[in-house]
Amino acid sequence: MTLTTPAPSPTRARFHALEVAGVERLTEDAVAVTFAVPADLADAYAFDAGQSVTVRRFVDGVEERRDYSICARVGAPLRIGVREIPDGLFSAWLGHDVRPGDMVEVQTPTGRFRADPDADGRHLCIAAGSGITPVLSIAATLLANPSASVTLLYGNRTTASVMFAEELADLKDAYGPRFEIVHVLSREPRDVELFSGRLDADRVRRLLGALVPVGDLDHVWLCGPYGMITDAREALRDRGVAVERIHSELFYVDEPPPELHRPDPVLEGETSTVTVVLDGRRTTATVPRARTVLESAQTMRTDVPFACKGGVCGTCRARVCGGEVDMRRNYALDDDELAAGFVLTCQSHPVGDELTVDFDA
Repeated sequence: MTLTTPAPSPTRARFHALEVAGVERLTEDAVAVTFAVPADLADAYAFDAGQSVTVRRFVDGVEERRDYSICARVGAPLRIGVREIPDGLFSAWLGHDVRPGDMVEVQTPTGRFRADPDADGRHLCIAAGSGITPVLSIAATLLANPSASVTLLYGNRTTASVMFAEELADLKDAYGPRFEIVHVLSREPRDVELFSGRLDADRVRRLLGALVPVGDLDHVWLCGPYGMITDAREALRDRGVAVERIHSELFYVDEPPPELHRPDPVLEGETSTVTVVLDGRRTTATVPRARTVLESAQTMRTDVPFACKGGVCGTCRARVCGGEVDMRRNYALDDDELAAGFVLTCQSHPVGDELTVDFDA
């Protein structure tokens, strides 16, 4: 298969003031910002999967610019992913100050890290941290082609730091076996040792050997810090993947990228160690017993199911697999479900030192 990437547009990139259509909180330190592009600029802001835009602002009379990757599939509204960094002049502004209705100067899309939406075949994506931003655009765009399949190896520090967790889960639900995703966490133990640690050369080699037949890979897309990209390239070349099939976007030169440090919250009163099982992943944290299980689960995972929080709809139902809860009210579960150990997590508080609830049950 030959991948044909559209030739770069000869038109010079220009800035325009775009209205902010939405700001979505992804994690504690990351947001997605969507822009409303007027009809007369639609062609100018049409983007390829993997491209980026430059945002401009003036601070104390000085022009400042930052580049952000587009995280939307081709044809969707223009949207960028932003992770806050220490003393970030732009990331803190976009993450905390910008609101829907604000006008932001945005340059027309640029970038050579691009995938053809008509490309078929097998694609491997490897991303770390906020490197998922252009990779999400590439994966969602490629999967719209029924002849394409995508495997994603995605490295993060913890489950709570995973950007676009819900959207990635939605892609899996929508495309089933054509989209495989493996989460690798460096600071949170996983049930499978292979999925615990950094995406360095050794781990990428092991993941390729165990999960990804590289012989029939058509293209590989890498995005992350310098160390991850060089390690992944080395591992892929060692497995015989041709250099011309490997495409990369560098997100940060230093290793590791700077991490935004916030003081750990002070837990008052009695606490419990709560483990949440959701989509096959286990996440554990120490939480106050005064907080409901659902509220505690939301501090660990962004993809916890819930709706009314009033004990009526049953969306937040989970099974208690260890420990005990005090469920204050229940208008959704029948006697058989209660006997099987199911509870409404929005109405339940931990009792005792440890608790495990399974949303997958």
